[in-house]
Amino acid sequence: MTADNPETDTARDDPLTILVLYGSVRSARRGIGLARLLVRAVEARGQRALLADAAEIPLPFLDRMYKEFAPGEAPEPMERLAGMIRASDAVVVVSGEYNHGIPPALKNMLDHYLEEWFFKPAGIACYSAGRYGGVRAAMQLRMTLAELGMPTISTLLPVPQVQDAVSLEGEDRTPFLAKALAKFLGDLEFWALAARARKREAGTPF
Repeated sequence: MTADNPETDTARDDPLTILVLYGSVRSARRGIGLARLLVRAVEARGQRALLADAAEIPLPFLDRMYKEFAPGEAPEPMERLAGMIRASDAVVVVSGEYNHGIPPALKNMLDHYLEEWFFKPAGIACYSAGRYGGVRAAMQLRMTLAELGMPTISTLLPVPQVQDAVSLEGEDRTPFLAKALAKFLGDLEFWALAARARKREAGTPF
């Protein structure tokens, strides 16, 4: 017999909704496999997963932010992503590394919104074709997410040589990812449950 765990019971009875945000539109992109693996891993833990893929949500280059449109007048892709953000308790941002930086389509997805991101815990999953796993872009991404009002968890999920590590369908081909995923998602769930409970109890500061 094991002791009851209120956080585990809450997650089982009222699953979190976790948005997996993937921001590459390149025709030969490989990170989509990591995004799909994350969706599978979230669902395997009993949570809900939403996948926002920049290639399927064609936002314009940033001109007017979502909040600058009158209600009901934002372009359909922008409105669709806004709904996904609002529905989520936490976000996993999946980022490649382009010249030591963040992919432009991902930055564009983030910058179209502001208040919608506030107080949503975020985890960063990064990848590259080389040995460093996209960590240089991830450090820049931490600064961007902080400015958007999103606290990032301390655990990072870097995936080097993503073309070998994960199939395009989201199948894990490594001996290390399963353990790393469990730690990463466990960390994110802890903060997401805490943030959700606080919001329900007292709302947000602003």
